[in-house]
Amino acid sequence: MKSFKAGTFINRGSYKSFQPEYINRQWIFDDSELQSLLGKAAYSIGQLDMYSSYIPNIDLFINMHILKEATQSSRIEGTQTNMEEALLNKEDIPLDKRDEWQEVQNYVSAMNHAVQSLAKLPLSSRLIRETHRVLLQGVRGESKMPGKFRKSQNWIGGSNINNAVFVPPVHTSVVELMSDLEKFLHNDAVFVSELLKIAIVHYQFETIHPFLDGNGRVGRLLITLYLVNANILKRPILYLSDYFERNRNQYYNSLMQVREQDDIAQWIKFFFKGVIDVSQQGIATLSEVMQLQKDVEERIHTLKSKTYNAKTVINHLYAHPVIDATKVATITGISNPSVYKLIADLERLGILIETTGGRRGKNYVFQSYINAYMR
Repeated sequence: MKSFKAGTFINRGSYKSFQPEYINRQWIFDDSELQSLLGKAAYSIGQLDMYSSYIPNIDLFINMHILKEATQSSRIEGTQTNMEEALLNKEDIPLDKRDEWQEVQNYVSAMNHAVQSLAKLPLSSRLIRETHRVLLQGVRGESKMPGKFRKSQNWIGGSNINNAVFVPPVHTSVVELMSDLEKFLHNDAVFVSELLKIAIVHYQFETIHPFLDGNGRVGRLLITLYLVNANILKRPILYLSDYFERNRNQYYNSLMQVREQDDIAQWIKFFFKGVIDVSQQGIATLSEVMQLQKDVEERIHTLKSKTYNAKTVINHLYAHPVIDATKVATITGISNPSVYKLIADLERLGILIETTGGRRGKNYVFQSYINAYMR
């Protein structure tokens, strides 16, 4: 799009802030490579959505998709909690790692809250602010106006605003810019692909940087929310944070190239490649999970009279793949001696692995299932 202008760098004395142009307008691209990638991205995400619709009890697996996204999105922001740690209870996390663990849990809560809120609220500034409030509750950033657009200048990179990598627009323009973004989201008179629209929206949101903290996580979460809201996905099963994390430098450089060179086509191409990559990876993961589910079913049927209780435990593990004896007792309703016999059977079958090594308070992990999401 040769006529595109991203915005203007405005001299503020010791630094320059960037004032973006509005995006709620018609977009026309004559780039053949971009159009080809759009077709491939739309096909790939369609395949993923169709594949997921044929999987029985797909909702059992959604939690793991969200948890993977939470760990990867938080990792981009410097949080070191990995997926296996994120699955543990808070009391099993070392004290010095609990704050980062909580940030990952908050991301999961924010995503679930946002998806559920779509049933009663439009995808809007209000919903985005509510999601931000959940994200920052009780963690780093809780003093930085959770759920409210910023009232002061922020910056990205550097030790202070004078040596920052990027300074977003002044706070007085945030409400107006977000209003324009919201109008673009819902403007049916703008004839662009939904994937093209969310690629533009993600760039614009990261450029506006409307909050004092948590912008990156909310901006990445917004991608999946939009795809669900637009009915491109029936379930929230596609997340781009893993792709952005694996290509972190290119991600940031692509965003900056739009602002500095008005080159939004290269950003959109990068985005579409991510949709293709993650869609194909998602299908591979679900295929592996389906094969694992089949193998596990065959194994637990050898337990005969214990099969029903074993299946109850397995169904719980698909959503929460770390468990202890107390939880097994709660979800099955069987006696403690029977609980430990069932756990021993599941260990013998290679389904559960004991990870703590202690005599009491043992945790058991459905490791082969976790491994499917860590490839």
